[in-house]
Parts: sequence; structure tokens; C-alpha cells
Amino acid sequence: MARGRKLTVKAPARAPVKARKDGRKASVKRTTKETDIEVSVDLDGTGKSAVSTGIGFFDHMLDLLARHSRIDIAVKAKGDLHIDHHHTTEDVGIALGQAVKQALGDMKGITRYSDVHVPMDEALTRVAIDVSGRPFLVFKATFGRDKVGAFDTELVQEWFQAFAMNAGITLHVEALYGTNDHHIAESCFKGLARALRAALAIDPRAAGEVPSTKGTLGG
Repeated sequence: MARGRKLTVKAPARAPVKARKDGRKASVKRTTKETDIEVSVDLDGTGKSAVSTGIGFFDHMLDLLARHSRIDIAVKAKGDLHIDHHHTTEDVGIALGQAVKQALGDMKGITRYSDVHVPMDEALTRVAIDVSGRPFLVFKATFGRDKVGAFDTELVQEWFQAFAMNAGITLHVEALYGTNDHHIAESCFKGLARALRAALAIDPRAAGEVPSTKGTLGG
């Protein structure tokens, strides 16, 4: 009987383990005669938040923005609340938008587009986003009252305006219907959160590519 030949089979090489991308972080400090604000974000976070603005309802909105976007957000703000909530709300939007823009860097590999419908009980809001580098806001929401608690409902749009312009995103927000102003505002912030979560995600099929036929965004 012929002697059999010994066969040696090499185990397939293991693919290198890819480390979690930690580069999409940024911090912004903004100080004016009206406000003193520190903001930090991690776009690849888990949705942790540490928010203190002195405005309870606004803190709640930013907390759920972090939770549902999976962006770690820290905000520490001191403002002229003895006057009203306007400057603090707007300046937090400016700083947070700037931080997101810085964290995005050259925007290579991002999904870029997203649109969602988010219900909050009887309220329903549609949010569409293009992380384009070209800031624009369309905001349509009707509130029945001037305030939710001590927070002016008109400041919801002011915050979205400040955030979109400084983040460099094209953003469309439309509250389709709703009767409770708290629910309408919450569905707007949650809608933005879910849209950001999808649009800022890295597309594994386009990693390293700028999602534009121009080869650049924001130009």
C-alpha cells in the first residue's frame, strides 16, 4: 500500500481588528457679553449627555438629542437668563453647530442624506437633512402657546436656525400636526437626532470617499 502524503492546511489569516474611530470629536468655547458656553461632542459616541444651561426644558431637549442621535454631547452654559432665554438658547445652537462641523472634518465616508418621520404621541414631525456644508433651514411648526413652562416656544426655531447655519447642514423640519406644544417641540428635536444619526454614520461601502460628485462638500 502506497504511503500517503501528509497534507498541511494553513488556517486562514485573521482579518486585522479595526479600532473604533475616535477622531470625530470637537470642543468649542464661546464667550460673549451675554453668554459663556463650553460644548463638546463625540459623533461616534453612545448618546451620553451632560447638559447644564439653566433652562430646564432646553436641557431636556438637548438630553434627548444626544440620546437619540448617539452623539455624546456636553454643554455648560451661563447666560443672561435674568433678561430672557434667547441669548443662551441661540448661542448654544451656534456652539453646538460649530462643534459638529469641526468634528466632521472633511466628511469622508459619511452617509450624508437622511429623512425621518418621528411621532410623539399625537404630534408627528418630518425631518430631512443633507450634510452638505451649505447651511440652510426650512422650519415649519405652529405652536398654540407662547411658552412651554418658562421656555418661549419661538426659541425652538431660533435654536434650529443657529445650529443648522453653524453646522453647515441643509435642514428641513416640518411639524405635520400636533396639539401639545411640548410634544411638537420634542418630536422636532428627536427627528433631528434620528436624522443626524443616519446621515453622520460612516457608509462602509464609501469609506474614505467624499459623498459628492464634486469631490468636496461645502464649496
